[in-house]
Amino acid sequence: MKSLSILLVLVAVVAADKIPDFVVPGQCPTVDENKLWTYQVPKFHNYAGVWYEFALTNNPYQLLKKCVRNEYVFDGKQFVVSSTGISGYGNPLKRNGKVYPNPFGEPHLTIDYENSFAAPYVILETDYTNYACIYSCISYNLKYYSDFAFIFSRSPVLADKFVKRCEAAFRSIHVDTSRFTKTPQGPYCDYDAQKYL
Repeated sequence: MKSLSILLVLVAVVAADKIPDFVVPGQCPTVDENKLWTYQVPKFHNYAGVWYEFALTNNPYQLLKKCVRNEYVFDGKQFVVSSTGISGYGNPLKRNGKVYPNPFGEPHLTIDYENSFAAPYVILETDYTNYACIYSCISYNLKYYSDFAFIFSRSPVLADKFVKRCEAAFRSIHVDTSRFTKTPQGPYCDYDAQKYL
Protein backbone atom coordinates (compact mmCIF):
# COMPACT_ATOMS: atom_id res chain seq x y z
CA MET A 1 0.00 0.00 0.00
CA LYS A 2 2.87 2.37 0.84
CA SER A 3 4.43 1.65 -2.56
CA LEU A 4 1.17 2.46 -4.33
CA SER A 5 0.84 5.72 -2.39
CA ILE A 6 4.34 6.83 -3.38
CA LEU A 7 3.65 5.97 -7.02
CA LEU A 8 0.38 7.92 -6.98
CA VAL A 9 2.15 10.95 -5.53
CA LEU A 10 4.75 10.74 -8.29
CA VAL A 11 2.04 10.52 -10.95
CA ALA A 12 0.27 13.52 -9.39
CA VAL A 13 3.51 15.51 -9.49
CA VAL A 14 3.93 14.68 -13.17
CA ALA A 15 0.32 15.60 -13.89
CA ALA A 16 0.80 18.96 -12.17
CA ASP A 17 3.73 19.75 -14.50
CA LYS A 18 6.14 19.89 -11.55
CA ILE A 19 8.32 17.28 -13.14
CA PRO A 20 11.34 15.90 -11.27
CA ASP A 21 14.52 15.82 -13.35
CA PHE A 22 14.47 12.03 -13.57
CA VAL A 23 11.06 12.07 -15.29
CA VAL A 24 11.43 12.92 -18.98
CA PRO A 25 9.09 13.26 -21.96
CA GLY A 26 8.70 10.17 -24.11
CA GLN A 27 8.13 6.46 -23.63
CA CYS A 28 10.09 3.53 -22.26
CA PRO A 29 12.24 1.82 -24.88
CA THR A 30 11.13 -1.46 -26.38
CA VAL A 31 12.72 -4.46 -24.66
CA ASP A 32 12.01 -8.05 -25.67
CA GLU A 33 11.05 -9.01 -22.12
CA ASN A 34 9.31 -12.23 -23.19
CA LYS A 35 12.52 -13.59 -24.69
CA LEU A 36 14.59 -12.56 -21.67
CA TRP A 37 12.04 -13.97 -19.22
CA THR A 38 11.81 -17.35 -20.95
CA TYR A 39 15.58 -17.72 -20.89
CA GLN A 40 16.18 -16.36 -17.37
CA VAL A 41 13.46 -17.94 -15.20
CA PRO A 42 15.12 -21.39 -15.11
CA LYS A 43 18.43 -19.70 -14.21
CA PHE A 44 17.25 -17.51 -11.33
CA HIS A 45 19.14 -19.67 -8.84
CA ASN A 46 22.34 -18.74 -10.71
CA TYR A 47 21.58 -15.05 -10.19
CA ALA A 48 21.58 -15.44 -6.40
CA GLY A 49 24.63 -14.42 -4.40
CA VAL A 50 26.58 -11.20 -3.98
CA TRP A 51 26.54 -8.41 -6.57
CA TYR A 52 28.53 -5.19 -6.21
CA GLU A 53 27.19 -2.03 -7.79
CA PHE A 54 29.77 -1.02 -10.39
CA ALA A 55 27.88 1.90 -11.99
CA LEU A 56 24.42 3.43 -12.21
CA THR A 57 22.43 6.22 -13.81
CA ASN A 58 21.02 9.08 -11.73
CA ASN A 59 18.71 7.51 -9.15
CA PRO A 60 17.22 9.55 -6.29
CA TYR A 61 16.01 6.32 -4.66
CA GLN A 62 19.51 4.88 -4.29
CA LEU A 63 20.52 6.02 -0.82
CA LEU A 64 23.76 4.03 -0.86
CA LYS A 65 26.55 6.02 -2.52
CA LYS A 66 29.76 4.04 -1.92
CA CYS A 67 30.84 0.46 -1.30
CA VAL A 68 27.45 -0.85 -2.45
CA ARG A 69 27.12 -4.60 -1.90
CA ASN A 70 23.89 -6.47 -2.68
CA GLU A 71 23.22 -9.98 -1.43
CA TYR A 72 20.46 -11.89 -3.24
CA VAL A 73 19.01 -15.00 -1.59
CA PHE A 74 16.66 -17.02 -3.83
CA ASP A 75 13.99 -19.12 -2.10
CA GLY A 76 12.68 -20.72 -5.27
CA LYS A 77 10.06 -18.02 -5.86
CA GLN A 78 11.66 -14.68 -5.08
CA PHE A 79 14.90 -13.02 -4.04
CA VAL A 80 15.33 -11.51 -0.60
CA VAL A 81 17.85 -8.70 -0.98
CA SER A 82 20.11 -7.06 1.56
CA SER A 83 21.96 -3.99 0.27
CA THR A 84 24.71 -2.38 2.32
CA GLY A 85 27.12 0.47 1.79
CA ILE A 86 27.87 4.05 2.75
CA SER A 87 25.15 6.70 2.59
CA GLY A 88 25.53 10.19 1.18
CA TYR A 89 26.11 11.33 4.77
CA GLY A 90 29.09 8.99 5.13
CA ASN A 91 27.35 6.51 7.43
CA PRO A 92 27.05 2.74 7.06
CA LEU A 93 23.56 1.88 5.85
CA LYS A 94 21.57 -1.28 5.18
CA ARG A 95 18.43 -1.52 3.05
CA ASN A 96 16.21 -4.56 2.75
CA GLY A 97 14.10 -5.48 -0.21
CA LYS A 98 12.65 -8.20 -2.38
CA VAL A 99 12.79 -8.99 -6.06
CA TYR A 100 9.89 -11.12 -7.24
CA PRO A 101 7.89 -11.97 -10.38
CA ASN A 102 5.67 -9.12 -11.50
CA PRO A 103 2.32 -9.56 -9.70
CA PHE A 104 0.37 -8.57 -12.84
CA GLY A 105 1.96 -11.31 -14.94
CA GLU A 106 4.26 -9.06 -16.97
CA PRO A 107 7.43 -10.89 -18.09
CA HIS A 108 9.91 -9.27 -15.73
CA LEU A 109 10.79 -9.09 -12.08
CA THR A 110 9.69 -6.37 -9.66
CA ILE A 111 12.04 -4.75 -7.18
CA ASP A 112 10.55 -3.55 -3.91
CA TYR A 113 12.76 -1.94 -1.25
CA GLU A 114 11.63 -0.54 2.07
CA ASN A 115 10.76 3.18 1.90
CA SER A 116 10.54 3.15 -1.88
CA PHE A 117 8.03 2.12 -4.52
CA ALA A 118 7.95 -1.15 -6.42
CA ALA A 119 9.41 -0.91 -9.92
CA PRO A 120 10.19 -3.15 -12.88
CA TYR A 121 13.48 -5.04 -12.67
CA VAL A 122 14.72 -6.32 -16.01
CA ILE A 123 17.93 -8.31 -16.21
CA LEU A 124 18.90 -6.99 -19.60
CA GLU A 125 21.99 -9.16 -19.84
CA THR A 126 24.15 -11.28 -17.51
CA ASP A 127 26.60 -14.15 -17.61
CA TYR A 128 25.74 -14.88 -13.94
CA THR A 129 29.40 -15.19 -12.94
CA ASN A 130 30.90 -11.77 -13.76
CA TYR A 131 28.39 -9.06 -14.64
CA ALA A 132 24.72 -8.12 -14.83
CA CYS A 133 23.05 -5.21 -16.63
CA ILE A 134 19.84 -4.15 -14.88
CA TYR A 135 17.19 -1.84 -16.33
CA SER A 136 14.01 -0.36 -14.88
CA CYS A 137 11.57 1.90 -16.70
CA ILE A 138 8.17 3.27 -15.72
CA SER A 139 5.81 5.07 -18.13
CA TYR A 140 3.34 7.73 -17.03
CA ASN A 141 0.32 8.12 -19.33
CA LEU A 142 2.53 7.37 -22.36
CA LYS A 143 3.81 10.96 -22.20
CA TYR A 144 6.62 10.71 -19.66
CA TYR A 145 8.88 8.03 -18.31
CA SER A 146 11.63 7.52 -15.77
CA ASP A 147 14.32 4.91 -16.13
CA PHE A 148 17.18 3.68 -14.01
CA ALA A 149 20.04 1.42 -15.02
CA PHE A 150 22.75 -0.44 -13.13
CA ILE A 151 25.87 -2.40 -13.91
CA PHE A 152 26.59 -5.09 -11.33
CA SER A 153 29.74 -7.11 -10.77
CA ARG A 154 30.48 -10.22 -8.74
CA SER A 155 33.51 -8.43 -7.25
CA PRO A 156 34.29 -4.78 -6.40
CA VAL A 157 36.08 -4.45 -9.75
CA LEU A 158 34.86 -5.32 -13.23
CA ALA A 159 36.97 -6.09 -16.30
CA ASP A 160 36.53 -3.62 -19.13
CA LYS A 161 35.28 -6.33 -21.51
CA PHE A 162 32.25 -6.90 -19.24
CA VAL A 163 31.59 -3.17 -18.86
CA LYS A 164 31.53 -2.98 -22.65
CA ARG A 165 29.00 -5.81 -22.84
CA CYS A 166 26.64 -3.90 -20.55
CA GLU A 167 27.21 -0.68 -22.46
CA ALA A 168 26.34 -2.49 -25.70
CA ALA A 169 23.21 -3.97 -24.11
CA PHE A 170 22.05 -0.54 -22.95
CA ARG A 171 22.86 1.11 -26.28
CA SER A 172 20.78 -1.58 -28.03
CA ILE A 173 17.69 -0.17 -26.27
CA HIS A 174 18.82 3.44 -26.80
CA VAL A 175 19.99 4.16 -23.25
CA ASP A 176 22.71 6.82 -23.32
CA THR A 177 25.69 5.19 -21.58
CA SER A 178 27.21 8.60 -20.80
CA ARG A 179 24.55 8.82 -18.08
CA PHE A 180 26.39 6.23 -15.98
CA THR A 181 28.58 7.19 -13.05
CA LYS A 182 30.91 4.72 -11.42
CA THR A 183 30.09 3.68 -7.87
CA PRO A 184 33.13 4.11 -5.56
CA GLN A 185 34.37 0.68 -4.48
CA GLY A 186 37.74 -0.53 -3.31
CA PRO A 187 40.12 -1.25 -0.47
CA TYR A 188 38.71 1.52 1.76
CA CYS A 189 35.36 -0.32 1.82
CA ASP A 190 34.88 -2.60 4.83
CA TYR A 191 32.74 -5.25 3.14
CA ASP A 192 33.15 -7.70 6.03
CA ALA A 193 31.72 -5.19 8.51
CA GLN A 194 28.84 -4.45 6.14
CA LYS A 195 27.72 -8.08 6.42
CA TYR A 196 26.79 -7.43 10.06
CA LEU A 197 24.78 -4.21 9.61
